[in-house]
Amino acid sequence: MSPIAATHGHTADPATPHSVLPRVCAAVVVAGLAVSAWAPYDRMTWLLEVVWVLVGLPLAFLTWRRFPLTGLLCCLLAAHALVLALGGHYTYARVPLGDWVRDGFGLARNPYDRFGHLMQGFVPAVLVRELLSRTSPLRGSRWLAPLTVCACLAFSAVFEMLEWAAAVIGGNAATDFLATQGDVWDTQWDMFCALIGATLALLLLSKWHDRQLSRLPMPQVAA
Repeated sequence: MSPIAATHGHTADPATPHSVLPRVCAAVVVAGLAVSAWAPYDRMTWLLEVVWVLVGLPLAFLTWRRFPLTGLLCCLLAAHALVLALGGHYTYARVPLGDWVRDGFGLARNPYDRFGHLMQGFVPAVLVRELLSRTSPLRGSRWLAPLTVCACLAFSAVFEMLEWAAAVIGGNAATDFLATQGDVWDTQWDMFCALIGATLALLLLSKWHDRQLSRLPMPQVAA
């Protein structure tokens, strides 16, 4: 047990610099990326969908000893990476799981992209909450939750602008990346799903997240 954990009366968080959990999560993500990269429907669409994972995984590795993440966040990031990898392999409009849900519930479109954008709010909410809690005076503040949701919604809006830029640059080649499936309100639905995801994450996981955050050292923030 670390001195910090002992001081607060807690056992060590499962995602410490030398624990197994982050390594398992990283291995699962790498394996998922490798499988998704094998003969994807469209190579450029695959790259556009998983670029966040290709950047985020090395970044987490490089900063891990100085800034380890909670076990909860590690698992959520790994799950999100697999969602992106699956969508990148098939393209979001063609994921078989989404087709089964569409056919089983009589939906008009493959809903996997809706799920993807729900995750785009759900997982970043915990990431943003963790960063703000550990690097700003907002830990325990009533402003932490609303600012976290605002940050997630802002990221979702930026992502939609990136999709718009891809459509302008790529023309018809960007259709699979956009995955609008003919819905003129797809952009609004995407941001709404991200908003729902971020809100649900805070409602369901905040107490659990706080328990794990209490086991990690918090940087000193100047008053």
